[in-house]
Amino acid sequence: MPYDANVLRRASQRLEEDRRRRREETERLRRDAYARQPRLEQLDRQIQGTMAHLVAAALRRGGDPVQAVRSVREENQDLQRERAVLLGSMGLPEDALDGRPACPLCGDTGWRGAKMCRCLQELCAQEQIRELSKLLDLGEQSFDSFHMDYYSQTPWPGRGVSPRQNMELVYDVCLNYAAKFGRFRLKDLFLSGPPGLGKTFLSACIARTVSEHGSSVVYDTAGNIFAQFEARKFLRDRPDGLEARDETKRYLNCDLLILDDLGSELTTQFTQTALYELINARLVGEKHTVISSNLSMEEAAQRYSPQIASRLEGEYHILHFFGDDIRLLKKGRL
Repeated sequence: MPYDANVLRRASQRLEEDRRRRREETERLRRDAYARQPRLEQLDRQIQGTMAHLVAAALRRGGDPVQAVRSVREENQDLQRERAVLLGSMGLPEDALDGRPACPLCGDTGWRGAKMCRCLQELCAQEQIRELSKLLDLGEQSFDSFHMDYYSQTPWPGRGVSPRQNMELVYDVCLNYAAKFGRFRLKDLFLSGPPGLGKTFLSACIARTVSEHGSSVVYDTAGNIFAQFEARKFLRDRPDGLEARDETKRYLNCDLLILDDLGSELTTQFTQTALYELINARLVGEKHTVISSNLSMEEAAQRYSPQIASRLEGEYHILHFFGDDIRLLKKGRL
């Protein structure tokens, strides 16, 4: 799950800050405990003497190493028991001054070998949602807050079903796609329909759920995405070009890309090339993509190259949105 470098950096900083805060709190607690019970400091110094040094001392005196180990173990157990009693008398658990890591799996490093630990994954998911919230209103946008009330139950002309019936199906697909991300039968979605019918809202719901489950998600509009591909090509070694190179890597490599408002961009030969690279690379890399557009699949096929149309029609599952503009309905109810 290739998280954005900024997301990983902020999550790592939070992990280090939490670790530092716990160290400082343990040290403060230790100083306070030593002041109240000076014997604790003496015990800790004795316990910190390593087994190797004590055994070496016993050997230098000509003692039996097996007996030396047994003697040291018994001595340490006695010291630990006395220490636990003293800590208990102050209302503290016996490991209160030990500075144990919050995550026993990785020792608060965030990594288990080359694999990211789940503690760092959780922080990355939180930071990723913050990043997504800059472009998507994730405050109230969740599957639980989605309402069907704005979708008519009257059959829609030319569709054979009502907007409510259709949206119940669309909602169910989006919910399962997000909840079973990577395991759901559908890999790529094409959300198609006029403005104001919930495409962006459901995209935000998918982004939130997939992020919370620990996968990397990037959301952006078609215009912004193609602008980054253009900067990568024409600015090259300039600072903006280097930044665009990193951005396009995010688009190409994240677990889930949500490409919003396809068709709103000025369609040129360059944007067609960029769109083909994006769609094809993600298909080849087995990365998941959700595209939302005011275009129908037929209109997209007419607008873009045959190669793009073939991949959209052959690989993407179309979810149709139709009904009355929800924004206008909400405005009318005010």
